[in-house]
Amino acid sequence: MIRNIDMKEISDGNLYTANDMVKADCQDCKGCSACCRGMGDSIVLDPYDVWQMSAGLGETFEELMKGKIALGVVDGMILPHLDMDDGTLGCPFLNEAGRCKIHAFRPGICRLFPLGRFYEEDEFKYFLQIHECQKKDRTKIKVKKWLGIANLKAYENYITSWHAFLKNCETALADLSAEEAKILQVFILRTFYQTPYQAELAAGDAFYSEYEKRRELVRMKLDL
Repeated sequence: MIRNIDMKEISDGNLYTANDMVKADCQDCKGCSACCRGMGDSIVLDPYDVWQMSAGLGETFEELMKGKIALGVVDGMILPHLDMDDGTLGCPFLNEAGRCKIHAFRPGICRLFPLGRFYEEDEFKYFLQIHECQKKDRTKIKVKKWLGIANLKAYENYITSWHAFLKNCETALADLSAEEAKILQVFILRTFYQTPYQAELAAGDAFYSEYEKRRELVRMKLDL
């Protein structure tokens, strides 16, 4: 999701790399789940997120669509997001104690919080959101430890690729008719989300390889 924001208003003014220390550690949140509620459709999922949930829960994309994820339009593209409970406004993966039931394979946006990504040309850096987290006694932690993602460099390369691809799609949509746009949206959804990935959950690198093959297919077919 692309946002035009003033970094001075939402961050501490610094940009961080994976090896930097940042004041983001909430000490296991200690029962707080405020950031898992009232988020509407803002927890947009990338293909890696959906692959992890599908593999971790043993459910297909279609099964996840039954109360766990939903589709919405983001910057012109049809993308999945977490389907918050209509009554509690909470994440569908919260248990009664307010703890995450899929913590080991939670979405990238959840892993980041209270960090965000600042994109600049062909790379991104991390920034600390200073108004979002209710915990006031956060301590410093290395960014890559906070994220807890194996082979973080490969993941960062994938995120950069996916972000650039979505920007290309948004640009292309401006020149398409409504019917053509619909065809593109459905094709991207089917190619990157609905078609199952064969990679096992314990082998994240295999996912990146599959993703790159699909990315190349779209590049050849649509020049995107």
